[in-house]
Amino acid sequence: MTQEGFKRKLTAILSADVVGYSRLMEDNEEATINSLNTYRNSMSTLIQQHRGRVVDMTGDNLMAEFSSVVDAVRCSVETQKEMSERNADLPENRRMLFRIGVNLGDIVEENDRIYGDGVNIAARLEGLAEGGGICISGTTYDQLKNKLELGYEYLGEHSVKNIAAPVRVYKVLMEPEAAGKIIGEKRKTKRWLAFAAAVVILIGFAGWYLYIQQTRLSEPASVKKTAFPLPEKHSIAVLPFDNMSNDPDQEYFGDGISEDLITDLSKIPDLLVISRLSSFTYKGKSVKIQQIAEELGARYVLEGSVRRANNSVRINAQLIDADTGHHLWAERYDGNTSDIFALQDKITRKIAASLAVKLTVVENDRLAQKETTNMEAYEAYLKGSAIANSLRNDPGKFADSLPWFEKAVKLDPGYSLAYAALAETYIFGSSFGIQNKLGISSRLARMRGINHIRMAMKNPSNIAYRIAARVYSYRLQHEKALDYGMKAIALGPNEYKSNAFMAITLILAGRPDEAVAFTERMRRADPDCLW
Repeated sequence: MTQEGFKRKLTAILSADVVGYSRLMEDNEEATINSLNTYRNSMSTLIQQHRGRVVDMTGDNLMAEFSSVVDAVRCSVETQKEMSERNADLPENRRMLFRIGVNLGDIVEENDRIYGDGVNIAARLEGLAEGGGICISGTTYDQLKNKLELGYEYLGEHSVKNIAAPVRVYKVLMEPEAAGKIIGEKRKTKRWLAFAAAVVILIGFAGWYLYIQQTRLSEPASVKKTAFPLPEKHSIAVLPFDNMSNDPDQEYFGDGISEDLITDLSKIPDLLVISRLSSFTYKGKSVKIQQIAEELGARYVLEGSVRRANNSVRINAQLIDADTGHHLWAERYDGNTSDIFALQDKITRKIAASLAVKLTVVENDRLAQKETTNMEAYEAYLKGSAIANSLRNDPGKFADSLPWFEKAVKLDPGYSLAYAALAETYIFGSSFGIQNKLGISSRLARMRGINHIRMAMKNPSNIAYRIAARVYSYRLQHEKALDYGMKAIALGPNEYKSNAFMAITLILAGRPDEAVAFTERMRRADPDCLW
């Protein structure tokens, strides 16, 4: 995009998509497409009637712009009312619910397409809305609050990827009895002064800053600048998913989903998956996909967000080809927390299909196998992992993670991965003083770890095999250690720790030449090489 080819303007952006679109397609593809076309034609008519313009319709998404924020929100309300009437005569499993986000912001326009932070915020607001609901930004609310017979519920400030300041979010209350009500709003004068000052500063820099930001996904990565030559097989980095929940304590849940996706993808031999340690270095940072791909040597980047409310969960995921800067796909997955494993499985298989990676029967079986079906045990494991991963060499963190892992195995006595985590925490932690925190001897800490690894080996995962291999390595039983290390790699060919372990053990066994290949795989999967 050349600067001569685009113009800037302040506009109201409406972004809408279908809740549970993937489920509807799986249930009846032809009926879903027909319904979507009918509903979108109706929405397009309403948009035109409210002096708006449809900008884009991709997949189940529709985007429109309005010169008036009042027209944009009035159109959103009329749309939801009409969709509700259309759905009333349909069975519940065939109803098509839309969620809508509206933002007033600065955008870049080129050839009738719009880009920029104003568009990105509208899309994020849409992701926060409920099915049949509308969420608007603070800038929209400020222009709107006294002009329509509506009510509003303040949902707090939400962090939006690549936007420096949090975005105020309001839910539109469309019921007649809610008109004029403002629920949950508690703003202070000082915050408004700070906000006003920020706006003044941003106006001065908006032109260039927003232009740079909107190119984040459109700039291809430079092969010449990549830290490593791209391998023949597909390489992918999974970034930590953003926590879009109102509760910041839900951060562990999004991190856990990202880690599980890394683990599942690492089971596919035809993929090279960047390690958690390397991909999570970008957590909370505003970094271009191009730069991430170049620094990690990854051709593809998966990013997304998780929103959890009570028992419902929504996962947004998009796969980006860093070589071209284009999205290969973007999907939203909705379900209950009990569906989380099925949702993760869908994302993993979607990635494999998008990259034309054919899964063997064995690989399909591995992906289908889940460590636990007990959601409470799974959450306990995630909380323990979040603590242990926050500072890997801190004995206090090791000790604090133990109650969560112990809770996980208590809730599910067959949870192999939780037993493996307990084993690793005790054995690895004994080298960093966990025994002092627990008031036990280092020998007792190691013995507890060995007992836990015996439990984990009843249904061994690649992690269990790797930790068992480390125990044999400590005992200088190198051949036994290498045997178990290879079993770990057979279950997770791309798991960087397993490859690192094999390299170290081969060197200790006096076979350094054989260690080279494992070292290269480990270094390739973990460019930061923090293990």
